[in-house]
Amino acid sequence: MWALRAAVRPGARLPRVTLRAAPPLPGRPVRALAAVGPGGPGHLRGRGGGGRGPRADGWRGRAGEEDEEEEEEEEEEEELLRSDPLLPAGTQRVCVVHPDVKWGPGKPQLTRAEWQVAEAEALVRTLDNWSVVETMVVPTRTPDRKLVFGKGTLEHLTERIRGLTGISAVFLNVERVSPSTKKELEAMWGVQVFDRFTVVLHIFRCNARTREARLQVALAELPLLRSNLKNDVARLDGRGGGSRYVMGSGESFMQVQQRLLKEKEMKIRKALDRLRRKRQLLGRQRRRREFPVVSVVGYTNCGKTTLIKALTGDAAAQPRDQLFATLDITAHAGSLPSRMTVIYMDTIGFLSQLPHSLIESFSATLEDVVHSDLIIHVRDVSHPESELQKASVLSALRGLHLPATLLDSMLEVHNKADLLPGYRPVGPRVLAVSALLGLGLEELKAEVEDAIMKVTGRQVLTLCVRLTGPQLSWLHKEATVQHVEVVPEAGVAHVTVIISSSAYGKFRKLFPE
Repeated sequence: MWALRAAVRPGARLPRVTLRAAPPLPGRPVRALAAVGPGGPGHLRGRGGGGRGPRADGWRGRAGEEDEEEEEEEEEEEELLRSDPLLPAGTQRVCVVHPDVKWGPGKPQLTRAEWQVAEAEALVRTLDNWSVVETMVVPTRTPDRKLVFGKGTLEHLTERIRGLTGISAVFLNVERVSPSTKKELEAMWGVQVFDRFTVVLHIFRCNARTREARLQVALAELPLLRSNLKNDVARLDGRGGGSRYVMGSGESFMQVQQRLLKEKEMKIRKALDRLRRKRQLLGRQRRRREFPVVSVVGYTNCGKTTLIKALTGDAAAQPRDQLFATLDITAHAGSLPSRMTVIYMDTIGFLSQLPHSLIESFSATLEDVVHSDLIIHVRDVSHPESELQKASVLSALRGLHLPATLLDSMLEVHNKADLLPGYRPVGPRVLAVSALLGLGLEELKAEVEDAIMKVTGRQVLTLCVRLTGPQLSWLHKEATVQHVEVVPEAGVAHVTVIISSSAYGKFRKLFPE
């Protein structure tokens, strides 16, 4: 009974992750994105904006009410984020068991068993104090049956696992195992058994930094809670306790717990909708200022964050050599050769056989990719499964229903090319770089600038403006000023700018002369 309640009732508080949340944009983009008056964040424009009189007091009252509402929302979200640990704490010595399907419809394409095992080992090593002490590749014809392996193979595997000394867990490299299967295998092998979904979900939970990412992980966890609930209630039914009605409610224990999980799901989705609206507002402000947005996507641990840090010099971008180090969309401002400012968006990494509920939960985060001007697809060309990783990323991007023009203009960046001496990429819009060593970055910036100019309709113009008027200041704010040639005797300046069609239209409307 208590185990069942722990699966659906908030338990120990999830420890706060100390990693830094999505950093603000450095320099001018921060000022450009701030929806404030000319006097700074505390300055109000219009009547009553000077901080005196009833209008200012009324504003402060409304602001206080909004602050209280926001605090209540945060408290509710924290309550939703409380949950029990998915994996045991402390040091774990793990045996990785990989079912190898050599024939039939379940056989994976474009990959080999040793590459799948390497990725499974990388997942385990991503966890703090977890290590792989043994790896077993076990052939199977029936990966979809309850216990994964045939009777004889399973008996032989059990003998091998039982004969190992010092292991504390088995990582079975399949997407999901049912609670009943997990229980049977644990009884046979004498150690805890974890599947790919549980391990990846735990990594996501550890690396989620913002409230939105943590709520998305909580949403993805609900199928696991429901599965555990059914298994625990079935066990209670065997003892005559699962179908009893809760005092006076007219509902069975199972129905009550299902309703509580449904209510929790609705609250999480509502909280995510609130955060999504806030993110969309920031996106509209960014687009209003017309900063070109470049989304950087790729397979997990391909070097996206390292590349963004090399392109922008942003110290807030902290690359880590582990899977799913980035779960939140973060924005970083950088300059192109023309001095035009662009915003690079660092996105969540992809993974082959990523559990479906995780993809659904994080699809909202990837909505930012849809609104970008350009996509950079980063590939680790030194990886033996680089082609399979590319296919996984492209499949996920197609699932976002991106505009055809955005997919067609995508740049493909072959990172870690320094590990392949003499490597030369083949194909249009493909460049080789080493983000770690800084090789090929200037060529990449030039290619990005050329693509941005085409897709956003920007043009290079030379405009004649008066030195005494506000035109020059306006151009510095709304366009990219490349060169200013002052003609003092005429009191004018010839200004070469990169400017979008909409900004040029505004300029002509404001300064018709």
